[in-house]
Amino acid sequence: MGRDGVDKKRETMAVMSLMKDQQNPIQKFQIKFKEIETGFKSWLSKQKLPVEAAVVTAMGGVQGAFIGGLMGTLSPEMPQAGIDPQAMASLKQTQALVGGPLVQARNFAAITGVNAGIACVMRRIRGKEDLESAVVAAFGSGVAYSLVSAGLQGQPMNAITTAAGFALFQGVFFKLGERFSKPSVEDPYYTRGRSMLLKLGLEKYEKNFKKGLLADPTLPLLTDSALRDVSIPPGPRLLILDHIQRDPELKGKRGSRG
Repeated sequence: MGRDGVDKKRETMAVMSLMKDQQNPIQKFQIKFKEIETGFKSWLSKQKLPVEAAVVTAMGGVQGAFIGGLMGTLSPEMPQAGIDPQAMASLKQTQALVGGPLVQARNFAAITGVNAGIACVMRRIRGKEDLESAVVAAFGSGVAYSLVSAGLQGQPMNAITTAAGFALFQGVFFKLGERFSKPSVEDPYYTRGRSMLLKLGLEKYEKNFKKGLLADPTLPLLTDSALRDVSIPPGPRLLILDHIQRDPELKGKRGSRG
């Protein structure tokens, strides 16, 4: 029995090594990035609201600064000489689209950072993402954009008008998105199985699990024949069963049922 166990372990490791070698570098990077992203989101969701809001705001600001800087390198800066002073406030309000890299990086960082932070707070408080939360976040990002683009000397009415425009456009886009796009909602009954397949590089077999109704509660009960019935090849079957055998929680549930 010990000999058979060693041979089976070697066979499983050989199959795992072969399948990893067959994965191209881009696929490996995508899998690793997805694992890191999932782990980070899981950690962030367990933090207190101020911590989560600060991290999300900072990340949104960095992303916005990168996008703005990139856009700024592709568009020439608008000259301001000879411009009527009364039009200066309106010009500054539109500088995010015509300014240099630093100007656009600053403005987009304010827009995306504040929007992400407010959306995070609203989601934590209200427990959902809806039209009201999106509009409030957009209004806040509009105010932030007005402040950084026109400064404190800008007219308050311009800031309110800009913020209202941001909120209006966000509301329209949100409703259009609800109407024309069907959001992909992850099935909570397959969360554990999806994570397992992702770690093994076998995420393409998730549809096989769903087709056979192999939800998370069935994982400790999986057998080679059950996986064969949903058309999963021998190599991936070995990897899946080996993973379940090595997972302390799944192994414990399998032993308690036995």
